Order: sequence, then C-alpha cells, then structure tokens
Amino acid sequence: MSSLTLHPDPASGAPATSGASAEGTLGGPRANRGRSRGPRRPRWVTGVLVAGVLATIAVFLVPLFWLFSSSLKPHGEIYSWPLQWIPTSLTLENFTEAWSSAPFDRFFVNSIVTTGVGTFLEISLAILCAYAFVFVEFRFKKIAFALIIASLMLPGHVTLIVNYITVANLGWLNSYAGIILPGIASAFAMFLLYQYMRTIDRDILQAAEIDGAGHIRRMLTIVVPLSSPMILTATLIVMVGKWNEYVWPLIVTSTADMRTLPIGLLFLRSQEGYSNWGVIMAGAVFVSLPMLILFFLAQKRIIGGLAAGALK
Repeated sequence: MSSLTLHPDPASGAPATSGASAEGTLGGPRANRGRSRGPRRPRWVTGVLVAGVLATIAVFLVPLFWLFSSSLKPHGEIYSWPLQWIPTSLTLENFTEAWSSAPFDRFFVNSIVTTGVGTFLEISLAILCAYAFVFVEFRFKKIAFALIIASLMLPGHVTLIVNYITVANLGWLNSYAGIILPGIASAFAMFLLYQYMRTIDRDILQAAEIDGAGHIRRMLTIVVPLSSPMILTATLIVMVGKWNEYVWPLIVTSTADMRTLPIGLLFLRSQEGYSNWGVIMAGAVFVSLPMLILFFLAQKRIIGGLAAGALK
C-alpha cells in the first residue's frame, strides 16, 4: 500500500496519514518542511542592505525623473525653490521650442540611418567572424582570436586619430560612410556569438556537410537560426551603443545636416545657452526616449543574453 494511504487514528478515530506525516504527529522525526534557511541575518545588517539598494536605485532614477519632469514643467517651476519635483501643470511648450530651435527631424534621420546600417553591418561581420573561429580550421587561428579579444582591453579612443586620418584620405568626412564604416568591427559582438555557437552540436553540421552543404549554406540554414536568440541580444546591445555614440560623429561631421541626435543636443544647447533648461531637457528626452523604450521592451533578452554569454 502506498505511504499516502489514510489509516484511522485508533485514539481519536480520525483518519491519519502514514509515513513521514504520521511520524511527525506521533513524536517521530519531524517532516521536512522545506529548505533550511540558516542563521537569521541581524536586523541592522538588513537595514544597511536595504538602504544601500534604495540609494543605488535613487542614483539611477532621480536624474531620469528630473529630466522628464523638467521637460514637462513651465519655465518658472524649473528654477523655483524649494524644488518642485512634480509639475503643477504639464506643458509641451519645451518640446515644440526644442524642435523649432534645432533640425531634430534631420538629426533623427541621421541617427536612424547610421544606427540601422551600422548595426546590420556590425552584426553581419560578427556572425561571419564567430562562425569562422568556431567551425573553420585555418592557420594561426588561436593567435588571430587572441588578438581580436585583446582589442577589448583597449579604449576605443586610441584609434580616433588613425581612423580620422584614414577617413579623411578616403574623402569620407561629413558622410554616412565616414560615420558608419570605422565602427563596424566589434570584438564584443563576435565574442558573444562565438560563445553561443560553441554550444551547437557539430554532428548536425557534419550531416549537412555529407549532404553537400558548403560553409555558407550551413551557416545560413543551421548556425544562424540556432543562434538567433544570441544574435538578437547582440543586435540590441550594438543598436543602443550606436544610437548613443557621441565622440566619433562629433569629430567626423562638420555640418548640422549630418549631425546625429547626441550631437544635435550639443547644437541645441549652443542655441539656447544655459538659461533655458526646459528646452534642453526636452531635447534630451528626444535623444533618450527611443532607447529607453527599446530597453524596457527587451530588457529580459538583453540581460539573459549577457548572462548566457558569460556562463557558456
């Protein structure tokens, strides 16, 4: 009979369970009620930890809240004292003035073009590079991989002068090619995809090779579909980085019609000076809002992909 079968209790006449539950009732070993939690943390330690978490959240959220609230405030409330955290009335005047003070429509077009094309090229190169390092045998493979990974240790600004001279000699200054092409090689995206592709079963590729599939066909029909979760994660990370890129577009462009949104914010500040912060805050919302929406929609994919890439 199963240990879960009910038996009548001879003392009370009520049914009782056999096995572990019955033993606990009769003074035997206590039933396992879950995982042991270990020694309790002192209250003051818990308080310090909670205070630290709240302080960290405040460091990140207070500037964002002040940015969005100031962009919606009337001009007088921005400079009031004590600080007016919540606007008494909402206005879109700052947004309309910012849009009319600087060519934000052109800035948006430039950012969309450079981010979209740059992300596509960078992810395409990362897929090709990762596939080659995982599934193709060639001489000096380990040395080449080590050199690419070593480039992650270098700050990106060390190549600014070399890239600028190269782009200038090619006649690409103040052009989309000059903004996009120097940044399409990414060791970070390649390494994420490399880590993921290493987990793909090679027997599948060997079966496709026996059927006559070449490297391009194996990559496009097997490796890329199986790696699509990590490809999406890498795409989102690269897209956010390119949207927020500031230094290189500032150096390589010289006219307002080729500026991207982060540079456009600098242009807006030069137009408005340091006295009209509501308009500048509205311009900052133009820059940050698209990527904030993208991050909140895809945060699980970004964080999960980074964690998977770190563990594999």
